Amino acid sequence: MMCYTPPYNPSWFLQNGLMMTVYTALWGKRHWQSTTKDPEPSYHEKIFVGGQGVPIFGLVAIPENAHSTIIGTYGITGELETEWFLRVLGRKAYAQGYAIVLFDWRAHGKTAELSPTLTSDGLYEGEDFVRIAAAAKAMGCPGKFWFTGYSLGGQLALWAVKVAGEVIREYEDLGLEDSDIGGSMVICPSLDSERSLSYLVTKPFGRYLEAGIAQNLKKLAWRIHDAHPGSIDPAAIERANSIWGFDNELVINRLGFSSVEAYYQASSALQILPQISKPTLILYAADDPLFDPAIIPELEEACDRNSAIDLFLTQYGGHVGYLSSKKCQRQIQDPDPWWAWNRVLQWLEEKRRE
Repeated sequence: MMCYTPPYNPSWFLQNGLMMTVYTALWGKRHWQSTTKDPEPSYHEKIFVGGQGVPIFGLVAIPENAHSTIIGTYGITGELETEWFLRVLGRKAYAQGYAIVLFDWRAHGKTAELSPTLTSDGLYEGEDFVRIAAAAKAMGCPGKFWFTGYSLGGQLALWAVKVAGEVIREYEDLGLEDSDIGGSMVICPSLDSERSLSYLVTKPFGRYLEAGIAQNLKKLAWRIHDAHPGSIDPAAIERANSIWGFDNELVINRLGFSSVEAYYQASSALQILPQISKPTLILYAADDPLFDPAIIPELEEACDRNSAIDLFLTQYGGHVGYLSSKKCQRQIQDPDPWWAWNRVLQWLEEKRRE
């Protein structure tokens, strides 16, 4: 449902989705550690076992008197060592008493070194989230467990909260109860890959950005190829020169899809929103330059029809940007410019008091 959103206002020069997206990525990479007063948690490494027995590399930090747990991952490319935006959440949430579990999702970071299993855009990563929650519970992380992510990671987290009940019922030996699952919080989630990719490549900068992501996906594939000889055909990696090409050459056959379009339709997060029954927060910017704006009315309608979902739809914010101005920070008493994570944690506190 649509609900009250605390005001969001960026500085005037960031009232453009593309500018916000680029500026946040460049500025945040350099300055994020100095933007928050909260120290880095003392993480320890943990190898979880996800769906189909896939090993998943993660980092875990449990504060004294932890009251609940946040489990999160990042977007289409990246790894825990460099995903500073996720580490901002880790610092802020740990300081507020949350146990933190961050993980490299399938085919990313150290998880790619552990297994040649490729991505499935949520179809299997949803179960990974749930199994990580079960293992975290056994380690002493307290329920409830809340799933989070941004961009494509947001799509994964939405799949996690959708399938959690099914996984818990099917695998009774997990040691999880349905009541252990709190819900999810996602920032600028991918909702319809087919439409958004088609939209992205209609713009000059979009084509540039898409090409950059595709190159990172190729690097990811080569990393898996080198770590697991024989697992991926090098000729197929050479041919994968776009995001669509990566999925066409490397992903869909392994998942049993006849086309990339069928894969994107099956993994789309937009179509699972009516099936989400746990409290879920979606932060979405109308000026997100990566996603087709035609999706927004459908997102609004789906959230309006599902009382479990709170949609914070903002005029500005770009793609996983949401840097707030000093005036905005004073107005809503935020301690730093990370408006989106501050809303996530504020919303979580409200849900914990209900």
